Amino acid sequence: MKYSKEEVLQYVREEDVKFIRLAFCDVFGKQKNISIMPNELPRAFEYGIAFDASAVAGFGDEAKSDLLLHPDPETLTLLPWRPEHGKVVRMFSDISYPDGTPFECDTRKLLKTAVEDAKNKGYSFSFGAEQEFYLFELDENANPTKTPYDKAGYMDIAPEDKGENIRREICLTLELMGIRPESSHHEEGPGQNEIDFRYSDALSAADNTITFQNVVKIVSYRNGIYVDFGAKPLENKPGNGFHINMSVKSDDGSDKLESMIAGVLSKVSDITAFLNPTDESFKRFGSNKAPRYISWSAQNRSQLVRIPAAVGEYRRAELRSPDPMANPYLAFTLLIYAGLYGIENDLKLPENCDINLFKADKETLSKFDKLPETMESARNVAIGSEFVREHIPATILDIYCKN
Repeated sequence: MKYSKEEVLQYVREEDVKFIRLAFCDVFGKQKNISIMPNELPRAFEYGIAFDASAVAGFGDEAKSDLLLHPDPETLTLLPWRPEHGKVVRMFSDISYPDGTPFECDTRKLLKTAVEDAKNKGYSFSFGAEQEFYLFELDENANPTKTPYDKAGYMDIAPEDKGENIRREICLTLELMGIRPESSHHEEGPGQNEIDFRYSDALSAADNTITFQNVVKIVSYRNGIYVDFGAKPLENKPGNGFHINMSVKSDDGSDKLESMIAGVLSKVSDITAFLNPTDESFKRFGSNKAPRYISWSAQNRSQLVRIPAAVGEYRRAELRSPDPMANPYLAFTLLIYAGLYGIENDLKLPENCDINLFKADKETLSKFDKLPETMESARNVAIGSEFVREHIPATILDIYCKN
């Protein structure tokens, strides 16, 4: 349910809400928040709530440190793990300078702009997120270890799968927050799990991805378990993927899926620094179903993009290279613009690659372009990309690729 400002104020009054969390993300997608009391909420809606931006990664230094948070009433949700009496709610927030100018490093605002640009051109994009994570034991001092919570494998069940009850609690918590998980299961790695979501609009999908990671961490900690969303938590074991399902609808009803995919394939190297933003990210490529080459196929999980077996409203493309360290607002922003690039230029898909690239010989592999192989090379490609410079503010590009 999407609320208006008046409905939020009424809800807070009637439902014994004592704390309102105004949430936002730094440029790397790490969630931050400030809590305000109910009597401050009208001021937050009218003027915004000031905070010290100099202490937030990528938000500047002490010279110009004041920024304002403006809560988005449509994102109101109850935090169900907080006490029933004296409830706590959360809203995502837009960020501005004191004079009202939008803050250029507000990546949620960037995604809003991308959605609006697509809408003005007659297109709407939908996203579904699939994120993998590892569960590790804590030591006697509650510090994280690298000891997996279990030794189960792909889609195993209890008792081998010890994460079953944790996934269940995560899914039920998300449902209480109005987020609909689609499926959950144990993944291939020891202690590795995955939870997938139903399709939604781009902004909701990104908000839900941020919320999901927060809920997973909270539920895991409450169960005495450490969660790791890193790209490659264990050497010689599967990495964590952030598989992004993506579709597009046009106002005239025409099918633009293939042109959208072609656009993503043409720009994926340019945007890899944002889809895979850590050195660890590149240790994942090329093994355990994590792609290394720029290719596509139907159903084939050795490819960068696959088109799963589905029809009608469920027809989509799955991009398999990103990992959970990516900022979903930036990732979806760039994928929308890459998809639009393909559509507007009527790009055609290259030949379908229907072979297992993890087992292909060198001669076969030589026919395909590779994703950047290191963080340094990915940054260099991004810096030299006219496409990236057009759609990512220079400040964010410098933070990711130069600083």
